[in-house]
Amino acid sequence: MPSLKDLKNRIGSVKNTRKITKAMQMVAAAKLRRAQEAAEAARPFAERMTAVMSALAAGVGTGDGAPKLLAGNGRDQIHLLVVMTSERGLCGGFNSSIVKLARLRANELVAAGKTVKILTVGKKGREQLKRDWGNAFVGHIDLSEVKRVGYANAQTIAREVMAAFEAGEADVVTIFYNRFQSVISQIPTEQQVIPAKFEATGATNAQYDYEPSEEAILADLLPRGVATQIFTALLENGASEQGARMSAMDNATRNAGDMINRLTIQYNRSRQAAITKELIEIISGAEAL
Repeated sequence: MPSLKDLKNRIGSVKNTRKITKAMQMVAAAKLRRAQEAAEAARPFAERMTAVMSALAAGVGTGDGAPKLLAGNGRDQIHLLVVMTSERGLCGGFNSSIVKLARLRANELVAAGKTVKILTVGKKGREQLKRDWGNAFVGHIDLSEVKRVGYANAQTIAREVMAAFEAGEADVVTIFYNRFQSVISQIPTEQQVIPAKFEATGATNAQYDYEPSEEAILADLLPRGVATQIFTALLENGASEQGARMSAMDNATRNAGDMINRLTIQYNRSRQAAITKELIEIISGAEAL
């Protein structure tokens, strides 16, 4: 049974921990607002750009004249998985959910006889994948010194994956990230960016005349589209990370409070038992006289 001094020290330690988790919760709440605004502001542009490219792709098709980023290189053997996680921990299951989705996809591809390559963005995902998939690593993007993610960061990643595609080092490129829904809900998302995939919208572009040709415009838009999709994923990840950290630190603060209450009760009971024991010893000694 711990002594009164041990209990008192432990209560003090947990109180200090609660101060830290509370401070981290408040910092995450402040960062979440900016990150959420950035993610929500980027969605309309990304959705509209995707709609334009989808309409152009429907007119161009995947024939011989179609850009390679749309039609692909005719192979489906080498898959490059871009796993986008955070640089810091203490954000609950944020990183684990992304890694789990990427790991499931990688296992499916290997079972189908495909070659898997992994490009990591953020060290937390790299740490979790290193043991099982370390041999598949082909690169890493370090964003630990980046205070606020910008379009230039997305372009760096986009250039790297497009260079791998052009060099024949990757046939299909897929990104993995968390889409922000709310503070307590982030959706692990898998999105293929090369070759470009568009959902059927039912829209037609027959009423538009494009100058230059649709193929030329699409060839110019597709690299921008890859960078835009990656940028949107980075912003969604940023908001999801802060939301997950805010929720995790709130839970940690509550748990610390519960632990302090339990330890305080245990301390009071032990103290009362010690006082009672001393009183009994005094009374027993007095009666002996």
